[in-house]
Amino acid sequence: MNVFTAEVAKMNLIQYYGRKIRMTQKIRIMPCLDMQNGRVVKGVHFVDIKDAGDPVACARAYCENGADELALLDITATVEGRETMLDVVSRVAAVTTVPFTVGGGITDAASAEAVMKAGADRISVSSAAFKNPDLIPDLIRAIGAQRLTVAIDVDKNPSMPSGYEVYINGGRTATGTDAVEWAKRVDAYGVPVILPTSKAGDGAKTGYDLPVIRAMKGAVSAEIVASGGAGKLEHFREAVEAGATILLAASVFHFGEIQIADVKNYLKDLV
Repeated sequence: MNVFTAEVAKMNLIQYYGRKIRMTQKIRIMPCLDMQNGRVVKGVHFVDIKDAGDPVACARAYCENGADELALLDITATVEGRETMLDVVSRVAAVTTVPFTVGGGITDAASAEAVMKAGADRISVSSAAFKNPDLIPDLIRAIGAQRLTVAIDVDKNPSMPSGYEVYINGGRTATGTDAVEWAKRVDAYGVPVILPTSKAGDGAKTGYDLPVIRAMKGAVSAEIVASGGAGKLEHFREAVEAGATILLAASVFHFGEIQIADVKNYLKDLV
């Protein structure tokens, strides 16, 4: 595939998000590059961080090996109160041939536009949007709804109506807010993609949190990203059957435990 053809294909996938009515939704595989200090890292339950490689090399390899999308999350930008590392975004974007989502440290329209200018196709916000919900319409006006994902870190809490609570600040701070209710508020703004990550499942490889996927899918019109817990091929199928259309994974891809081609072959009757 030449550069022009790759860019056309990439734009077609990006435009896909703009459709308000979807008769069918393609299942997409999204490797996630959690970044700290300019390196790809991966932890368990948002802690016990281990190095997983160079982000540019990882991005190039994932694109060559069949990823449908790619995410890069600067996991300490929000906690450290700084903006996303734009130089890394730019270098990763230069080798990426699929829709590329960047999150972490985006707190206003200006920082979102800077990330887009550095080469991101979409941006993801989480804590900043929860703390200031007006950020969501501000971002929609600035970059367009089709380029926005709202991520929601969740953990089980039986006192919540849905059984799940929103966490912010990299999963460090409980909010007292029901996760599905927050997802419904996000959906009401017209955000096309919601990314709930299970704090308990993160890096554990015990399977995606299927109840939260089902609960959010049943409550919103946005696409749901399955995130946190992929450990074997069956987990990807379970997430699709629960309602996810984007399958995000990190550890199993970074450390070569599962290949993207294996996931696609396993799910071929569903796509």
